[in-house]
Amino acid sequence: MSSYFFQPYVSVGQRRAAAAKRITKMTRQGASLSPVQLTGRAIASTFWGKAWCKQIESFSDYENRLPRGRSYVRNNAVIDLQVAPGKVTALVMGSSLYEQTISITPISPGRWQSIKGACSGQIDSLVELLQGRLSNGVMAVITHRQEGMFPLPAEIKMDCSCPDWAGLCKHLAAVLYGIGARLDSKPELLFTLRGADHTELITGAVSVPASPSAAAVGLDDASLAEVFGIEIDSGSDEHKPPVISKPKRKLKESAIPANATKSGSGKHQRQRPKSEARTRAKRKKTKTTRRTKPPGKSKTQAVGKKRTPAVKRR
Repeated sequence: MSSYFFQPYVSVGQRRAAAAKRITKMTRQGASLSPVQLTGRAIASTFWGKAWCKQIESFSDYENRLPRGRSYVRNNAVIDLQVAPGKVTALVMGSSLYEQTISITPISPGRWQSIKGACSGQIDSLVELLQGRLSNGVMAVITHRQEGMFPLPAEIKMDCSCPDWAGLCKHLAAVLYGIGARLDSKPELLFTLRGADHTELITGAVSVPASPSAAAVGLDDASLAEVFGIEIDSGSDEHKPPVISKPKRKLKESAIPANATKSGSGKHQRQRPKSEARTRAKRKKTKTTRRTKPPGKSKTQAVGKKRTPAVKRR
């Protein structure tokens, strides 16, 4: 038989080395790759990844080729996987590098409406939805084989550049499992792939009229001034605390004597009569005269001179 249908056998180690080498080469050339790299034998570990893998394994059309696809994805043969609305493109390293394209029909509006109706009021937050923390009823609706979020075989069209004539080759099977592994870290890609807005399943996404407290947050200065009856300065110093000037204390006229005068410091002083001023001036003068002593002889001068006895006259 022609070698076109039977490519030479490539071991797992050779495929791994070839995949790593090709990733390095394409990255240096400026390509933006998103490889599927597993750390263990488990392909998916979260609710969304496991649900995807369970969905594709439930169809008998795929069961013959899926085991080879699991082997390829576990050996990191999927060196690139890009998910866009309704389309998945990938690169898988086999005996050579092959390109894959998977087209998925967007979910029908009637089917999406029935899913939203069944999940209405049962999903409280986006975190619960993406982490798969859902009730059993919601899980049953989303993962329903015929009416759930996951596509049916008739809604999937696949193409690979490898020479295998089968509708699902091992490279395409590896890509299908790679999608399940990618949903572990980015579960929102399932809704992107099906052309649906995942926020419509959340209770908080329903339009609710804004509360008065929430509306008050967005009031401008004019509205706040009108509501609270205050004046708001919109200048550059609007964040500075207002300076409150203390009222000046006024002295009562009755407390100030009529004959008081202002000194240089501004304080009021009582004006004394002239007779009292004269008396105070005399007292000061007498004090100064008492303190001053008349000039006398020093001790040295007194010691130097001897007293002469007085001579009596006969």
